[in-house]
Order: sequence, then structure tokens, then C-alpha cells
Amino acid sequence: MDAQRKSAAVVLALACAGAFVVILDATIVSVALPAIRAELGFTDATLPWVVNAYTLAFAGLLLLGGRLSDVIGQRRMFVLGMGLFTLARAAGGLAVSAELLLAARAVQGVGGALLMPVTLSLLTTTFTDPAKRARMLGAWSAVGAAGAASGPVLGGLLTQWAGWRWVFFVTVPIGVLAVVVAWAVLPSRPGGAERPRLDVLGAVLVTAGLVGIVYAVMHSSEAAWAEVSVWSPLLAGLVVLGVFLVHQSRWSREPLVPLGLFRQRSVSSGNVVMLLLGLGFFASPILLSLYLQDVHGYSPLGAGLGYLPIGAAQFAGAQVAGSLSVRLGVRRAAALSCLLGAAGLACIALLTGVHASYATSVMLPGLVFGFGTTAAFTPITMGATSGVPAHQNGLAAGLLNTVRQTSGAIGLAALSVLSAAAAASWRSAHPGDELDALAHGYTAAFSASAVCVAVAGIIAAAAMPGMSVSARKPGQRSGSSGEWQPSSRSR
Repeated sequence: MDAQRKSAAVVLALACAGAFVVILDATIVSVALPAIRAELGFTDATLPWVVNAYTLAFAGLLLLGGRLSDVIGQRRMFVLGMGLFTLARAAGGLAVSAELLLAARAVQGVGGALLMPVTLSLLTTTFTDPAKRARMLGAWSAVGAAGAASGPVLGGLLTQWAGWRWVFFVTVPIGVLAVVVAWAVLPSRPGGAERPRLDVLGAVLVTAGLVGIVYAVMHSSEAAWAEVSVWSPLLAGLVVLGVFLVHQSRWSREPLVPLGLFRQRSVSSGNVVMLLLGLGFFASPILLSLYLQDVHGYSPLGAGLGYLPIGAAQFAGAQVAGSLSVRLGVRRAAALSCLLGAAGLACIALLTGVHASYATSVMLPGLVFGFGTTAAFTPITMGATSGVPAHQNGLAAGLLNTVRQTSGAIGLAALSVLSAAAAASWRSAHPGDELDALAHGYTAAFSASAVCVAVAGIIAAAAMPGMSVSARKPGQRSGSSGEWQPSSRSR
């Protein structure tokens, strides 16, 4: 029993380490962009690609990464993903030109896409007891929240005191240690196990479609939607995704995404709720940082420190999410958490302004927003991955992570465009009132975020199955009351 506990603890540590380094990257690099531009000679047009090169590769390959976890096994996939991610980060820190850094960032995105799904599937396959799984997913979410919240502060400190290259080097020791431990501890794929085939054409189609859509949305912040450089990749991406769906339903013998998976109410509703939550949530930390800098004159490090209380609330929300899911069930926990997060965002939208104080316009409503939205991820994840056959665990995790990360990229681009458009409209009506125009733009963006998260809560309440979670008693067999159980209302 002690050996089993130690093995489970190592699995949890590896899954959390993988999630931490991937999520930390989303916020730690953005703080170092001005220093990177000054040393490597990026232009204003090419600098965003330090982030975009990673995002495109990451979002486009997540589904493939999830499926590969089922095909080649969790140990090989973890070592491959973490190893590639770590090598690319080291190469990024050593880059001597803009081209080398962008190439390293793209490879890092590939590594992250291979790594992130397996961190989730490790937990869903190792912790089969529903109540324990809830706690472990809560810990996984809490570590991710800590990575997102600490990124701006750590990035600012490293950039200011050690140089921007240490923004990349800082997680290399974690990656090396995780690779060594994973190869030594994680079990190899059983030799007699049937190995599913990889749908190569499906992988190419879905990757190309997602890259086209994400690229178009990100590029829309620089060019109008009517321009060819925006609508053509968007249209091409949608068409390719349409071909992908036809291929999955009619042509592929072993589809990358069996569309029958979406017949499970838990999977389909969980992914829809995650999509809406991601659209409203993931852009908010960056928008809050920009609001503090643009409207109130904070430095990047000051804005990062200003986000710390919200980050602490996010950590607390992730910590209690598991027990909340056990007590209320995944549907109620997801719905209430989303609605709480939406209320916090709505208050931020109402209170932002040139003369608003940090405490009233950011910190206090941010505590509500941070706690609620982060607490929602665990029950949504539990719902969207429940009832999935063991051989599709990686696929379900990859699908949910694809929705989560793609919605974040699209949400950030769309809300940035909305903020700029609202600011421009205010500016034309009130010439010379620049700070008020910027504040008005951020108000519009936060309002849209609140609507997305609120709709996520409503759909969670209406569409997610009413599953209760209880601990399995020793000796209790699968299928008894200790398992996931639909509530009487949902049967």
C-alpha cells in the first residue's frame, strides 16, 4: 500500500510539473518582450510572434498529442513532450537572432502540445476513485493557477535582475528532473496491449484547420476582418475542419476523434462549457495587466504584483474545487463557480475607470472572479472526461485541452480587437480624452468576458449531467455507489 501511495504521489507530482511549466510559459514570456525586442532586433510587427509561434503550434497539435498518448503510451509521451519542451526552452534562452528564437518557440509549442494532454490522462487513469480523482484534479488545477499567477511577477523579476534569457532557463531544471523521474517510475505500455492506429490524415487536417483559424483571429488585431490576410486563412481553416469532420465520420477506419464520443452528454456539454469559460477567462489576466499599465501607469512588474491577490484567489479556488465537486456534484459546482466568476468580471467592467482605485476596481472584484473561474475548471474537467473508455482517455484529455487552449487564444485576440474598437469609438466622439477612451475599451472587453462566463454557467446548469461524486469504500466494486452516479433528475 505504501508503494502504491508513493507511486501515485510521483504521478501527481509529474502531472503537476508538466502543467506548471506549460501554463507558466503563457504569462512569463510576455513580460520579457520589450527586452527581447531590444536585444534581438524584433520589429513591432514581428515581436508578437514570440508568443504567436508558440500558440499556433500548441493549439494546432493538442488533439494529435492527446491521441498519441493513447497510441504510444503515457511514459514515452511524457518523456517526449517534456524533453522537447525543455530542449526548446534552453534553445530559446541561447538564441542569438530573432529567427532562432521563433524557431525555438515553435518547437516548444509542439512539445507543450504533446505534454499537456498526458498530464491530464495520467491523473484520470491513475486515480480511479471519484473523490480522490476530484482532489487530484483540484491540485493539478491549483498548480496551473499558481503558474499563471506567478508568471508576470517571476518574469518581471528575472528580466529586471538576471536578463530575459533566464525567463527561458528557469524551468529547464524542472524539465530535466521530470524526464528522468518519468522514465524511471512511469510504467511502460503493456507488451500485449493492442496498439490503436494513428489517423495521420485526420491529424494533418485538424492541425491545419486549427492553425488557420487561430492565425486569422490573432492577425485580426493588426488587420481588418475584410482584408484577405485575415478572412482567407479563416475560411480555409473552416473548410479544412469541415473536411476533417467528413473524414472522421465516413472515411477513417480508426478516426482521430470518433464523433460518437460527442454522443456522451458529459463530453459534449463539458467541452461547450469549457469553450465559453475559456473565451472569457484566459484573456482577463492580460487585459487586467494592460489596464493597470495603460490607464493607471503601472510598470510591468507593478502590474504583475497587482495581480498577485487575484492569483492567490485562483489558487484557493482550485484547492477547494475538488471538495466542492464532491459535495455539490459536478453540474452544480461548475454552474455556481462560473456564475461567481461572471459576477466578479461584471463588477470589474462596471468599476473600471481613470479615477477608480486599484482596490475597488481590480483587487476586490478580482478576488471573486479569480476564485470562481478557477474553481470551475475541476468539475468541468471531471464531467468532460467521465464515462470515457480507458483507451480513449488521452483523446478526451487532448480534446478538452484543445478546446481550452484554442478558446484562450481566440478569446484574447477577439477581446483585444473589441477593446481597441470600443476605445477608437470613444476617442472619435471625445477627442483628446485618451485615458477615458482606453478605460472604455477595457470596460467593453471585461463586459464581454463576463457574458461568456455567465453563459457558461447557465449551460452548465442546464446541460451537464447531474453527476454526484463519492469516495469508493474499500472492497467496493466498480459500478456501486462510490462511482460516478447520475442524479435522479438526470436519469
